[in-house]
Amino acid sequence: MTDHNRIVFGGTPLHLRLNSQLPELTAFVIKRLVEELDVYKQLPAEELSGDIARIIEQAVRMFLKVLRTGTLPEATDLAIVRESAARRAEEGLPIDAVIGAYHVGAQACFEFVEPDVTPDELQSVFEAHRLLFNYLRLTTGAVAAGYLSERQSMFGDEHGARQTLLATLLDDGQPADIPGARLPESYFVISLSVGKHPDETIAGVDPGVAARRKLRRLRTELDRRSREPVLSMLSVDGGLALIPHNTPPASVSKEDWAWLDMLAKALTKVAGAPVVAGVVAAQPTGVSAAARLAGELRDVALIYAKPVGVYRLADLLLEYQLTRPSPARDHLASLLAPVADKPDLLPTLRVFLDSGLNRRQTATQLRVHPNTVDYRLRKIAGLTGLQVARHEDLLSIRAALSALDATNVRG
Repeated sequence: MTDHNRIVFGGTPLHLRLNSQLPELTAFVIKRLVEELDVYKQLPAEELSGDIARIIEQAVRMFLKVLRTGTLPEATDLAIVRESAARRAEEGLPIDAVIGAYHVGAQACFEFVEPDVTPDELQSVFEAHRLLFNYLRLTTGAVAAGYLSERQSMFGDEHGARQTLLATLLDDGQPADIPGARLPESYFVISLSVGKHPDETIAGVDPGVAARRKLRRLRTELDRRSREPVLSMLSVDGGLALIPHNTPPASVSKEDWAWLDMLAKALTKVAGAPVVAGVVAAQPTGVSAAARLAGELRDVALIYAKPVGVYRLADLLLEYQLTRPSPARDHLASLLAPVADKPDLLPTLRVFLDSGLNRRQTATQLRVHPNTVDYRLRKIAGLTGLQVARHEDLLSIRAALSALDATNVRG
């Protein structure tokens, strides 16, 4: 058997040489991928320095083991390759680019060390290339298998069954209409709005790839946090998710609602983009109506610029009611019409109310003198007839602001 410690480049066993320079080698391979494969030019920097760098390191370490032992990768090693290829399939990268990356990476590794090869080390070069060709034969096969398996699973029987169940529930379907389905006591029906990841707006980055990566992470996190399969219909900017729950809607606890709010924060973290959602707990027969209400709650939360979180009807009672078109809403909004186009007055009123009617805090936040705050509030009173110092007017002012927001006439 060949002594593979004798595969030397520049007087050093090749596996030791590559291992000692792994960070520099990884960066060199990434540079070559970006130069030679158009798809990789458009990947977010976060993906290149994260997932792609880790995959390169794993692939190099596998080849180092081949160099050190003379044996080809085992099933456990190839499983890592399959899993990585499956992630690329889910993100929508073309299979030729995924396979091509292994060949470009292998070529880059040899370019990294071959300049130091001496004439008497040509036999080492031949032996290293022989091992490399065998290594690529196995790894590219694993890449193709992992990629195609993921693509099939995305449209496989389980996915189809879930989508059929979701469509039936949304179409006012009854449990009897779903043969073989085991339905939970209730669902948390969540209508999600997902903002843009920063990578989606960077010039030169393919926004589609960045958005699909975000979507993959959202789906993974939803499934990870639920004990039962989540039914979902998601796109890169949001959608609908049904999370099974083991108690009737009337028995949902404060802890359950708190868990949902933490879920929104977790989704925001993994997506790298703000997630705001409306949620309704409903029996399976009530999913259709719950989905409509959850969507309305999501829209209300967005209208009022609510922070990241999951919002119930109980959280948005006033805001929800004021978004329903009615003569009363229009009349309320009109109360503040005289100051709606004034650049300083309406923002001052908002900050003053948000600060708990604290003029000094308002002044600090607006970076003006407290006397300026007083002047602006008097100006508002003069134009509208509403005074923040009068309790009966204060309720009308708050309601009028909400109505104004609901008609998208923010000042």
